[in-house]
Amino acid sequence: MAVRRVVPDLRSTSMEDAKAFYTGVLGLEVVMDHGWIVTLADPERPGAQLSLMTHDATASVVPVASIEVDDVDASYRAARAAGAEIVHELTEEPWGVRRFFVRDPDGHVINILAHD
Repeated sequence: MAVRRVVPDLRSTSMEDAKAFYTGVLGLEVVMDHGWIVTLADPERPGAQLSLMTHDATASVVPVASIEVDDVDASYRAARAAGAEIVHELTEEPWGVRRFFVRDPDGHVINILAHD
């Protein structure tokens, strides 16, 4: 299994203020907007991204990072085999990702996903 992308997820209490800050101060552009999650990217380096989240649409917690992998099922099996706490079960989401949340040894919740 290989990591394709790592994106920090920042909790936001005011999506409009947060978008204005990151677009105005850093020049990032909105590349995805589902209302509850907005992903911004550097227009010159589209892989440099961050996401802003007010909540998660199907999980009970906002993760600290989203890690896209090439084989989410293998990652899920590896997390289970390692005895890691699965916070959000492996789920096919309606917005086109298959994902699960896992708690790392320091207590951080990570969203591990693959796009359909």
